[in-house]
Amino acid sequence: MLAGQLYDASDPELVRERKRARDLTYAYNRTTEDHWDERRRIIAELFGRSDADTYIEPPFYCDYGANIYLGNKVFFNFNCVVLDVCPVTIGDKVLFGPAVQIYTATHPLDWKVRAEWLESGAPISIGSDVWVGGGAIICPGVNIGDRSVIGAGSVVTKDIPADVFAAGNPCRVIRQLA
Repeated sequence: MLAGQLYDASDPELVRERKRARDLTYAYNRTTEDHWDERRRIIAELFGRSDADTYIEPPFYCDYGANIYLGNKVFFNFNCVVLDVCPVTIGDKVLFGPAVQIYTATHPLDWKVRAEWLESGAPISIGSDVWVGGGAIICPGVNIGDRSVIGAGSVVTKDIPADVFAAGNPCRVIRQLA
């Protein structure tokens, strides 16, 4: 799975790992601002790497959590989803608007393979100082360069270089920044 090869999501070990993430996100999503220490504990247990300054507005959802690697001062606004069947690496000081979706998971194009309930994925990397606008969707295998901005509602299907504003469906570079 982590290598991007076809896998069976009903494998008992994967089911256990997803349940662990569901239990942790369920607990996190039930916390309030008054429970910051509990939120930090859950974040530290859920993610492969996180920082004490990670801030996530509930609700938040992910497949495994352990495949998500966060830099310093990462912020997820309300209702974000990360399907992390492959690694998701996020740099420092990254902002996600509400309802951002990050999908490493994908399904085969061949219907015969898909009918066998096999899945695959491709890793996603997001650089430092990036802002992803609300409702954006980041597709499997995408890399977003440092200091770039992704417009709200964009569907990012291809790599985005550093220092650009990109938007649209499919997302494309609109202009160079700084």
